[in-house]
Amino acid sequence: MRARPWRVTTVPTPGGGARAHGAGGSYTPPHPSCIRFASHAASPLLSPVATRSALPPPRAEMGKRWIPLEANPDVMNQFMWGLGVPEGDVQFCDVYGLDDELLAMVPQPVLAVLFLYPLTSLDEEKEEPGASSASTAEGKDLSKKVYFTKQTVGNACGTVGVIHAIGNATSQIKLVEGSYFEKFYKKTADMDPVQRAAFLEEDDEMEDAHSVAATAGDTDANVDVNEHFVCFSCVDGELYELDGRKSEPISHGPSSPETLLQDAAKVIKARIAENPNSMNFNVMALSKQ
Repeated sequence: MRARPWRVTTVPTPGGGARAHGAGGSYTPPHPSCIRFASHAASPLLSPVATRSALPPPRAEMGKRWIPLEANPDVMNQFMWGLGVPEGDVQFCDVYGLDDELLAMVPQPVLAVLFLYPLTSLDEEKEEPGASSASTAEGKDLSKKVYFTKQTVGNACGTVGVIHAIGNATSQIKLVEGSYFEKFYKKTADMDPVQRAAFLEEDDEMEDAHSVAATAGDTDANVDVNEHFVCFSCVDGELYELDGRKSEPISHGPSSPETLLQDAAKVIKARIAENPNSMNFNVMALSKQ
């Protein structure tokens, strides 16, 4: 996915802000309870940057590669509405920061959270080793109700994130009858994650829709990117991180539809703290309207 990078900075008190557009700058390790995403307009220290995200399998194993989507709610909304999510039912929106006051600005209920972050060599090292041991919290089995797919197409993490977000919220989203998404989820319901990935890789309709969406947004296209999107969803009372680079979902412990955003924010804060030298982070919520 193509990123509109925001700076993450420490602030003395929570505050609002205008819609954040593509901007980059230095990063100050934040206090866990006081993180906000500062827009370019709000900080003269930032300068416009155009980067993209989406790193699936290691480059040597990649076959097909798409142009990344931009990490932009407007782009994501047009993309999913065109594929069968009813306009006016749900929408993606920016999350302006991770402190409680800014999280309270996000429309509720939240059905999923998408998080963009820069991949590092450490991420590559722990991509698969330990995945199964990290996939459960306190020894609990993964819920059979989690919709999960692997990612085998380069630069498709934005599309995979949307698929995960909607696929784990179909009980709350009435997909348009006969639409692409309605047919996609029915066809892939009984497939395993690898079969779903293979189906998506050969799906010309989705590739065409992705290509159209990839031309939208505020930044330039670039297939050589190093950022990645993951989805957080609440299924059966557990917070799951859904990452197509992994072999299975990762449970982060108990959660609920009411606390999904706050629970995901805790995991995201820890992920940001692991990479204090980068500002290429982005958070969006899928909210019921």
